[in-house]
Amino acid sequence: MKSKELIKKGESKNLEFKESLSLKEDIGKCVSAFCNCCDGRILVGVSDGGVIKGVEIGKKTIEQLANYIKQNTDVSVYVNVEVERIEGKEIIVIGVKECEEKPVFFRGNCYVRVGKSSHKLSASEIRKMAKESVKVHWDGQVCEGASLEDLDFDFVSEFFRPKYDLITGIELVGKDKELLESLNCIKNNKPTNAGILLFGKEPQKFFMNSYIALARYKEGIGTERLDYKEFKGNLFQQIDKCDAYIKENIAIMSKQDPYKVQREDIPEYGLFSIRELITNAVCHRDYLEQGSKVIIKMFKDRIDYYNVGGLHRGINSGNIERRQFSRNPTLAKVLAKIRYIEDMGEGWDKIIKEHRKHSLKPQMPEIDSDESGISVSLFSSKEKFEKNVPANVPVNVPTNYRQKWILDKILKEGKIRFPEILKNFSGVAEKTIKRDLKYLREKKFIKFVGASKTGYYCFDNFLDNKRGLK
Repeated sequence: MKSKELIKKGESKNLEFKESLSLKEDIGKCVSAFCNCCDGRILVGVSDGGVIKGVEIGKKTIEQLANYIKQNTDVSVYVNVEVERIEGKEIIVIGVKECEEKPVFFRGNCYVRVGKSSHKLSASEIRKMAKESVKVHWDGQVCEGASLEDLDFDFVSEFFRPKYDLITGIELVGKDKELLESLNCIKNNKPTNAGILLFGKEPQKFFMNSYIALARYKEGIGTERLDYKEFKGNLFQQIDKCDAYIKENIAIMSKQDPYKVQREDIPEYGLFSIRELITNAVCHRDYLEQGSKVIIKMFKDRIDYYNVGGLHRGINSGNIERRQFSRNPTLAKVLAKIRYIEDMGEGWDKIIKEHRKHSLKPQMPEIDSDESGISVSLFSSKEKFEKNVPANVPVNVPTNYRQKWILDKILKEGKIRFPEILKNFSGVAEKTIKRDLKYLREKKFIKFVGASKTGYYCFDNFLDNKRGLK
């Protein structure tokens, strides 16, 4: 597009006006901003309002301007400088290309375009830009100090291969080592950082804070902490263990439609959203920053997820459904192979859809991000359930998945014995099962009948008569 037509459109992210050559300092800042962000043009001899003022151009004006920019930028920038005549006046057109090697400094400072302005970056923003511009991403680099002995090839053959075969219907061929090489998890006969995180025997040996820390509170910050867990191992194990724990400790509410045989089970949080946010946190965190780990906090009314490394430049809470960026593309690619993460970057889109389809229409997730990290909050729908279910509709008060299983078993068979419950939840501590049964008895859901060793649990009369479960 010709400069005259551009002037009519006004300044933008890719176009800057400078009234005279005396503003060389501002011109240099703008060059740095375009180099770090996007292709752009600077028109010298045009006022901020788009009035063509023109500039006086001597024999060495263009050469001196180009040299000034080159000498004061680091990496040295070679711009395209041309002269155009518009309405009988001469203006200088400086064409700037976005650089592959970033950041580009002007006189010791670094700038980017924000809207139609050039903004100076902070030290942390500069470090972040430098990491993001590296051609070989961190997760694809060889892990320092690691050898093939640090990889768990049993996990590859017993977990990853069967999962892949089941999901794709295609049997993987070749040896495990060749498979990991094809996934960029082994390079030059050594594990990459992604290889250690995904298939390492002990990833925390190399990256001490590459785990998930989860705290569960009775109410909010400052209240009694009910539990604290650390989920370690490789990323697949962290995701599975953390997902199972959260789902064990959320409420599954039910309501009985008088005109339907089956009850509707309503989790207080979207189940896909819970898992997707765990996966996003471990997949997209900045592993170069080992001062912190993925942190999840469960409160009475919400779940907060936090991970190191903010949203990529240009992505925000408003466009996150449409934009895609992976800080760790190898991690994302491998996790997507067995559907631990959405391959096409559709995870956020599905989270939003799940919230819109949820029968209680919970509050949409909130995102808060800066240059150091990102936090996401999921909000409970439990309070809406308790307020909005009509009095004449039989309901269950919130229960976890074990308590729900017990109630469903009694509903089908009339009674259940303690050993049968223990057998079904073999991986759960006996004291936890007893706590579940105590809760159901206190809520008048069930009662115990008979001797302590031979007795059984059945519905309480209150539940039979008032809650409509039989």
